Amino acid sequence: MPQEDDWDRDLLLDPAWEKQQRKTFTAWCNSHLRKAGTQIENIEEDFRDGLKLMLLLEVISGERLAKPERGKMRVHKISNVNKALDFIASKGVKLVSIGAEEIVDGNAKMTLGMIWTIILRFAIQDISVEETSAKEGLLLWCQRKTAPYKNVNIQNFHISWKDGLGFCALIHRHRPELIDYGKLRKDDPMTNLNTAFDVAEKYLDIPKMLDAEDIVGTARPDEKAIMTYVSSFYHAFSGAQKAETAANRICKVLAVNQENEQLMEDYEKLASDLLEWIRRTIPWLENRLPENTMQAMQQKLEDFRDYRRLHKPPKVQEKCQLEINFNTLQTKLRLSNRPAFMPSEGKMVSDINNAWGNLEGAEKGYEEWLLNEIRRLERLDHLAEKFRQKAAIHEAWTEGKEDMLQKRDYETASLSEIKALLKKHEAFESDLAAHQDRVEQIAAIAQELNELDYYDSPSVNARCQRICDQWDALGALTQKRSEALQRTEKLLETIDQLYLEFAKRAAPFNNWMEGAMEDLQDTFIVHTIEEIQGLSTAHEQFKATLPEADKERQAILGIHNEIAKIVQTYHVNMAGTNPYTTINPQEINAKWDKVRQLVPQRDQALIEEHARQQNNERLRRQFANQANIIGPWIQNKMEEIGRISIEMHGTLEDQLTHLRQYEKSIVNYKPKIDQLEGDHQLIQEALIFDNKHTNYTMEHIRVGWEQLLTTIARTINEIENQILTRDAKGISQDQLNEFRASFNHFDRKRTGIMDAEDFKTCLISMGYNLGENEFSRIMSIVDPNRMGIVTFQAFIDFMSRETADTDTADQVMASFKVLAGDKNYILADELRRELPPDQAEYCIARMAPYTGPDGVPGALDYMSFSTALYGESDL
Repeated sequence: MPQEDDWDRDLLLDPAWEKQQRKTFTAWCNSHLRKAGTQIENIEEDFRDGLKLMLLLEVISGERLAKPERGKMRVHKISNVNKALDFIASKGVKLVSIGAEEIVDGNAKMTLGMIWTIILRFAIQDISVEETSAKEGLLLWCQRKTAPYKNVNIQNFHISWKDGLGFCALIHRHRPELIDYGKLRKDDPMTNLNTAFDVAEKYLDIPKMLDAEDIVGTARPDEKAIMTYVSSFYHAFSGAQKAETAANRICKVLAVNQENEQLMEDYEKLASDLLEWIRRTIPWLENRLPENTMQAMQQKLEDFRDYRRLHKPPKVQEKCQLEINFNTLQTKLRLSNRPAFMPSEGKMVSDINNAWGNLEGAEKGYEEWLLNEIRRLERLDHLAEKFRQKAAIHEAWTEGKEDMLQKRDYETASLSEIKALLKKHEAFESDLAAHQDRVEQIAAIAQELNELDYYDSPSVNARCQRICDQWDALGALTQKRSEALQRTEKLLETIDQLYLEFAKRAAPFNNWMEGAMEDLQDTFIVHTIEEIQGLSTAHEQFKATLPEADKERQAILGIHNEIAKIVQTYHVNMAGTNPYTTINPQEINAKWDKVRQLVPQRDQALIEEHARQQNNERLRRQFANQANIIGPWIQNKMEEIGRISIEMHGTLEDQLTHLRQYEKSIVNYKPKIDQLEGDHQLIQEALIFDNKHTNYTMEHIRVGWEQLLTTIARTINEIENQILTRDAKGISQDQLNEFRASFNHFDRKRTGIMDAEDFKTCLISMGYNLGENEFSRIMSIVDPNRMGIVTFQAFIDFMSRETADTDTADQVMASFKVLAGDKNYILADELRRELPPDQAEYCIARMAPYTGPDGVPGALDYMSFSTALYGESDL
């Protein structure tokens, strides 16, 4: 700034003006020297050695001057003053007729002129208001600030201030709570001036530079004194404006940080809850402890259906919402220039996806195990019933056989009786051989029950063992009795052939009837129409044999009738019944009637089972018809979403509206999924385990539906994040369209991602001059996981960062420094004064104590706090 041309040293001859300048300049110097812990009393005497003069310049400039001379000689003083004058000259100030010798000699006029030069350069020159500066800028600032006040008309820096209302108006304009301007009177300048000076000293930290008497008692107050005093008001209030701006910036940054921290806490809680549910659910799905009854296993299956219908779907929504929240949080962090959010260990999205995969793996295995267990129990129940039937028939047949084989009746029998006993025994052996197959079947069924882990295997084994032991005993007793009869056979000569023939033919026929009754009463399990048709065919073949069997029955009954005829004709004295068999015609007829009665019952059972299998076939076709429509529909929708995400046009809002309409159309398809679930439940309740009419299972449909809902939700979230990016960064729609066109052009595979080479080609086409190091740096931004790919969201974030400005750690640090009054630390009271209460306490709780050498008790380190806000150190 050029030196003021109106400096008139002759004016200093006016004692009143000189007194005002001495008082004002001394107070102004002391307002700065007290920052260094010192002051002056006499302005021309205390600056003579140059030491305080150099110190004053260091305080007001913030720079270090050359090292002063500490000697007491005149030459030392002149050297120090020259160093001060040289520093002033280095700031572009032209010193006219001011020399070091005059200052050292205590020339009051020269000393005051030098101080005025310093005030002009460091307190007034930098004032700028509406393209005016220095004195004119300060005058314009005063006029603008006092314009609304009555009786105030600032036109200069002397008589316009005599009534004191100008000073009071400046204070009231910036701090209205300090002065009641309405009570001031223009005709009471002493009160006005004293009020302004006292309030400025007490509340604004502006020292009292003049007394009211100095101004009121002078016709024309000293202009330089008034300018110096008024400049202190300007700097005090402009500093408050800077503090307000700095506080606003800090509030903005802290609000973003607080919101992000809340989002992080919400993510951590939701992730913890979801992982805890998965942790509790997987052991239940992995429990393979089988039940002993079909009813218990059916209850397990019903519990599993409740899990699929009621418990899992909300968790699917929570998982999808968790991924959306995570992506939104990361987008907000990138937009606010914060580091990416890293969840706690084990709570990454990938960890949740892995846990979810384990859950679905356990779920699939659990359903297969349930169905297999139901099949196994069904098979076991069938085998157990078959075992009981065969065992009961065999035990009924063996009842009394041991006692009969142990009889010694042949010892007192007649010859004819011996022969009868022998023949009877031969018939028994034939019957015993015929029962061998049944015993083997019983043993085979028991073995199969053991292999299938039947819960009542011990009782089955015990019963089977009793039957086998009894069978072995019967064999041994039969052999023993046969040997005894053979020894006496030579003593026996007569036998009734007819009885023998009856016994031989009646025994196998009786055994055949028992087998037929057993087969006709045997339960059956089939799963297809073909199987029931096979049983029906076998049954028809059996019915075709009944005429031949009836002929055999008639022949056997004919033998018995022949015996009766011979007895009646020859008056044979028959003692007792047929000695060779216990079978009689009445028993044969009774069993034959039983067989004829069971045949129509078997017919009815087969007809009912055939109807059931036809209904099962209808259920299969009903499910297949729907599944064969829904499955391809889901696949087509997945492919359409993939194309939409690449080929979308129009504004982001239009794209978002289109996607939400598309999502609504998908959600409206949910009733068809529910209908298919109902068909699937009917199939499971009917115990249908296969379906040749479709390749789709309900599991395929469920997984496809869940993937479809998740995919459309993720696509919508990507558009929402792009809108956040656009709005936060101030990016135009044309820029976004250009980014999308560039990305699609180099996304050669139309997969929604670019590999590293395509991304590099894209950047070069957009004008980037890339070296290997620069490209590696960019890749570390867009691909922090080093997967070698760039998603569209990462591409948008990068291009947004390249075209927009955001707050930085240095800007926040500079704002804190303004609030701290240029100190390297800040006090809690200063934070509470400048910031809203909640954000002030937020800073106080997180700022570390200041450890620098210039610190005071309670000092806080705002520098490390600012750095931590942007992830450059730990907060």
